[in-house]
Amino acid sequence: MATYKKRGGKPRTKVEKELDIEEGSTTAEVFNTLDEGASKTEAWVEKNQKYILGFIGVIAICVLGYLAFEQFVQKPKEVEATNEMFQAQTYFEQALTAEAKDSLFNLSLTGGEGKYGFLDIIDNYGGTKAGNLSKYYAGMAYLNTNNYKEAISYLDDFSSDDAVLGPLAKGAIGDAFVQLGQDDKALSYYETAAKMNVNEFTTPRFLLKAGTTALKLGNASKAVSFFSEITETYPTSTEATKATAGLGRAEAMN
Repeated sequence: MATYKKRGGKPRTKVEKELDIEEGSTTAEVFNTLDEGASKTEAWVEKNQKYILGFIGVIAICVLGYLAFEQFVQKPKEVEATNEMFQAQTYFEQALTAEAKDSLFNLSLTGGEGKYGFLDIIDNYGGTKAGNLSKYYAGMAYLNTNNYKEAISYLDDFSSDDAVLGPLAKGAIGDAFVQLGQDDKALSYYETAAKMNVNEFTTPRFLLKAGTTALKLGNASKAVSFFSEITETYPTSTEATKATAGLGRAEAMN
């Protein structure tokens, strides 16, 4: 059984005395090493004090500059861009239900009544939320006027974490590729749109488009997967009836 020496007790044997001397020596060496390290650190800090203070000063200036930019430049620019976008949005919304769609979509792109269109907002308010959102609107306007390559370009530049707008943009790119006769690329975008921000509105919509495109490409197994997901997970969706019919065709091909 191991035995332990009581703290504070006097060494009773020569061995214990030697151990105490050794322990004391080791402790002293440790403290000496720490003292030497601290002295070197203090010397380095003293030697490089100007550089350290300069570095801290640069960081402080950058932080203050960023805060000032956000408060006095970016925020007013955001407000201005949003106000400018109102007329373009009005044209776009009118075009969705009007007979003369193309002219209204074109006005939304190029502007009217002394106000900017989406293209002007993108050029003049880059880096703002309104500028980014204008890329979505511009892409959709081009899609609705059969300018598919332009639609793809603007929609691909648009970025959003929104549960609906993000998938809609990706799905619209798929629609543009279908019109260009590039079904393989369309299928890829439909798959991406279906998986983004899974919800009961956009997910079954793009699963159906993915299934239909997969059937068109002769990929029956993928089509079965897409249609089955709709019928099993979204049985009450508006796409469920078409998915059931598509599933029957896909299984017959499989």
